[in-house]
Amino acid sequence: MKSILGTILLTLAIAAGFTATVTLPAHALVEIDINKGNVAPLPIAVTDFLSGDQTGAEISGIIAADLKRSGLFAPIDKAAFVEKVSNPDVAPRFEDWKVINAQALVTGRVTKQPDGRLRAEFRLWDTFAGQQLIGEQYFANPANMRRIGHIIADKIYERLTGEKGYFDTRVVFIDESGPKNKRVKRLAIMDQDGANLRYLSNGRALVLTPRFSPNRQEITYMSYESGQPQVYLLQIETGQRELVGNFPGMTFAPRFSPDGQRVIMSLLRNDGNSNIFTMDLRSRTTTRLTSDDSIDTSPSYSPDGKQITFTSDRGGGSGRSQIYVMNADGSNQHRISFGNGVYSTPVWSPRGDLIAFTKQTGGEFQIGVMHTDGSGERILTSAFQEEGPTWAPNGRVLMFFSRAAGAPGAKLHTIDLTGRNEQEIPTPHFASDPAWSPLLE
Repeated sequence: MKSILGTILLTLAIAAGFTATVTLPAHALVEIDINKGNVAPLPIAVTDFLSGDQTGAEISGIIAADLKRSGLFAPIDKAAFVEKVSNPDVAPRFEDWKVINAQALVTGRVTKQPDGRLRAEFRLWDTFAGQQLIGEQYFANPANMRRIGHIIADKIYERLTGEKGYFDTRVVFIDESGPKNKRVKRLAIMDQDGANLRYLSNGRALVLTPRFSPNRQEITYMSYESGQPQVYLLQIETGQRELVGNFPGMTFAPRFSPDGQRVIMSLLRNDGNSNIFTMDLRSRTTTRLTSDDSIDTSPSYSPDGKQITFTSDRGGGSGRSQIYVMNADGSNQHRISFGNGVYSTPVWSPRGDLIAFTKQTGGEFQIGVMHTDGSGERILTSAFQEEGPTWAPNGRVLMFFSRAAGAPGAKLHTIDLTGRNEQEIPTPHFASDPAWSPLLE
């Protein structure tokens, strides 16, 4: 199979029937340094991919929307384009793109194959250097058309920032509909941009706090269908469901360990204190990690599995929980947050460098991050109610749920680590408790 440059280089297999042929990129003169505190969005032109129907325009629209939503790119209005690309195999007229300050250019084509699959090709150009940065092609069933756009956007993001993208991902959350005093909560899943929503539960039983496996399309969640809190494992693709156990003292579903072999949870015992436990998913054996006369809750593993962050009120005064870190075996428990207010829901970044958290202070809720030793605390956003941060798999963006004062329910929002790019994610009803998937494969 030849790449779109006409050279056989590398073939990758991707889930859902995708096949990609990848060319090695040239040295990029145009790039984005996302480690700077405030990055000016890069002007980029995304042309409609050539096709015999609207598929090409739809795919290029998905790419442009993903890039814009990241806050790092500024797609140029197509009305400003000077050149009309008629053959993506030919180098564009770079002067026509420089005159509208398009520092990067995306061109492409979509064709239907004899077997019914779509073949999508794209090229990324550095217009000021006058060279191609990357060119790839993908094959997919028409039903996976949106995934093609997300995968291409990820490749562009990675090529121009040096970081993995996060667009070819999904989010599981709690969909909330109906009046406030009779709210129906259903487990739902959607693409990270709000598209392709489907329900994973029927709403007849209360469901709470879904959590994604770090390496599989599998979630844990808590259900009250028996009248008591039960934790289930659910395979997203097959719908296969497995009962993990009954946990009467649990208030949040467990989180997975980085290898997906264990879950970690807090359980309330008869003495009124909650402590941290792990469970081996194969043997179902539990191990107690904390034994303090306090409320220890909301545990989350570091990405290497060697440490755990959690909250405890053991040193924060009456009801004032703070963030702690311990080794994975429960040793070396130590406090890392010392700010005013109540800290909750700490979640370790997949990059390993930060811990996100919810903080309640001054009558508001805040979403913030701190280094893993507690230094460098930064508040990214504040509102009447904001809770439940979850990380994109590249560790550059957070999703959470937010409710304005007087609003009847919460909606999902994203924000990047600069705190300057907060956006609402569209959902049909109110939404809470998001959990971001790993990159799809």
